[in-house]
Amino acid sequence: MEAQTNSSFFNRDLSWLKFNERILMEAERDTVPLLERIKFLSIFSSNLDEFYRVRMPVLLALEKLSNREDNDIQIEADLLQSANNMIAGQQQRYGKVLKGDIIPGLKENGINFIYGNPFPAAIVKETSRYFLSQVLAFMQPVYLNRDTKFFPSNNELYFLITLKDKDDEKQVILNIPSNELPRFYKIDHAKESFVVFLDDIIRFNLNSIFRDAEITGCFSFKITRDAEIDLKDEYSGSLSEQLEAQLQKRDAGLATRFLHQPGIPGSVLVLLKKLFNLKKASMVEGGQYHNLKDFIGFPVKNPDLSNAAWPKICNTDTITGTLTEAILKNDIIIHTPYQSYDSVLRFFNEAAVDPDVQEIYLTIYRVASDSKIINALISAARNGKKVFVLVELKARFDEANNIKWAKKMKAQGVEIVYSVTALKVHAKVALVKRKIGDRLLYTGLLATGNFNESTASFYTDHILMTANKAILREIELLFIFLAKRVKPSSSDLINFEHILVAQFNLQQKFIALIDREIDFAKSGKEASITIKLNNLEEKVLINKLYEASQAGVQVTMIVRSICRLVLGLKNVSENIKIIRIVDRYLEHGRIFIFNNLGANDVYLGSADWMNRNIYRRIEVCFPVYDEKIKAEILDIVNIQKQDNLQAVIIDEQMENVPIKETKPLIASQQSIYEFLKA
Repeated sequence: MEAQTNSSFFNRDLSWLKFNERILMEAERDTVPLLERIKFLSIFSSNLDEFYRVRMPVLLALEKLSNREDNDIQIEADLLQSANNMIAGQQQRYGKVLKGDIIPGLKENGINFIYGNPFPAAIVKETSRYFLSQVLAFMQPVYLNRDTKFFPSNNELYFLITLKDKDDEKQVILNIPSNELPRFYKIDHAKESFVVFLDDIIRFNLNSIFRDAEITGCFSFKITRDAEIDLKDEYSGSLSEQLEAQLQKRDAGLATRFLHQPGIPGSVLVLLKKLFNLKKASMVEGGQYHNLKDFIGFPVKNPDLSNAAWPKICNTDTITGTLTEAILKNDIIIHTPYQSYDSVLRFFNEAAVDPDVQEIYLTIYRVASDSKIINALISAARNGKKVFVLVELKARFDEANNIKWAKKMKAQGVEIVYSVTALKVHAKVALVKRKIGDRLLYTGLLATGNFNESTASFYTDHILMTANKAILREIELLFIFLAKRVKPSSSDLINFEHILVAQFNLQQKFIALIDREIDFAKSGKEASITIKLNNLEEKVLINKLYEASQAGVQVTMIVRSICRLVLGLKNVSENIKIIRIVDRYLEHGRIFIFNNLGANDVYLGSADWMNRNIYRRIEVCFPVYDEKIKAEILDIVNIQKQDNLQAVIIDEQMENVPIKETKPLIASQQSIYEFLKA
């Protein structure tokens, strides 16, 4: 099949913004409990901040390149403008649902969310007391002049305050300490509750700071700064080099957005542009309040306004004896967060104290800030076991946490290895080696998500516990390779027959599995593929799916976020269906199902189909051989394919199209929970 043109692929950044729109749609739905709608507003805001940090620098650089007369590289026309228009429309919808639905809904339930106006008399004394006793300690005013040296931190909140002191006009930057104090303050008075912004508690008590001056203005703002990205993950050749050159011209952490409350005097904006080096930033007028991701900590608890609780299922509670003995008999799978992560903690805890355990191996990409798993590894090392941990220091935004734990483990005798500079290790695998008499026994964990008990409470993932010798021997070979700290080359390639490892055989194996379904379809046999991913971007594999569709293979994709595959292309993608599911949990597990004439080859793993996963990382996908577990995975995926409440179809225009509700009504996450509970 000929390679598809650029018109056969959605833009990755616009597709990502469409995913964020899907989050916003949940906040707009009146069938979603009120406090859950507030959480979706928080997630939307958090995602948008990350977009400005990670993606907007690239769009700005692309825009500059596209305006150069000497550039013959094809760049999508008006990409930056399209993104800005999409964001502006979504923010209007955000404000509409917050002011028109959620705040009135809170009021109906006795919760007065006060913003923008002076506080009611009933709470003035309490808020002033809180300011003077708790907030004032964090106030750090900075008076501005042309020599001021002040660097506003990324995404932190500030006020620009204008003062009149006798005949002098002054400008002051005042921090809003939302990282040190809760963003919202709740006061119960009589039979009502009042919730106010920390911002307003400061705003209405400014006279306690500036006693001898007239306060003539108070305007909130924040600056979003770029985060380092690897352009080779997505661009190649000349374009990648030109983008790199553009971005290298900028100071580290240069501002990409200056978001401010309307009304700042023009002369003051000119001063701020110069002082804060904002000449390349988008100057965006927003509302009075920023960082609305802080809604995740909205201080109201009301079960009537929240999702019904789903108590965690612990499917290893019935095990008699050790977990290891159970794994040696049969594979075990844990589906978080429906099922308790305690089983995973038990796996490491038992290994740490088991006298037969000699060695423990683990990859770390993102771990909890108070990781119980790492504490178990430290105990294992202190108990005399060899503990080997591959720590990925390049996990964006988790670098500091990973460094902290790496130092702590190393100090306690854990062997720490960092990944090679040019290659991220994103695989989620663990191996435990026991020696009982003359026998070596291997048990292992292979997962679709991080070894992180915090995110396991709201990420849907799959963790396979296995003693399969063939699989775990290959995991051991992978750890031996990772310890060398080298990039894979032709002389290093390991002949993996069971697991799929990016840089070795992953892409080739997926292509071979798709080709087999194509051959079945061409010979008139049943052929189908079902793939669940977080992101679908890489063109070689998308083109292979187009080829499968052309051959008559029925392809179903469940894609949470970025999706570059275009539906509805005549004679290209007519046999492909794509759905996106957003609900109370974040869909995160990757699942790959190839019909194989009804035998169903099933793989799970860490790899999305993005350039970075395929070409720039070590990823592991693994087969499900246990027939009972395979059937369970198939049942779970079939439930998701039938979702007609929380799923939308991604159409040929990249829009999130709700599925026509037909009975039975199925919200897949609730159905999966009931299925696993039964």
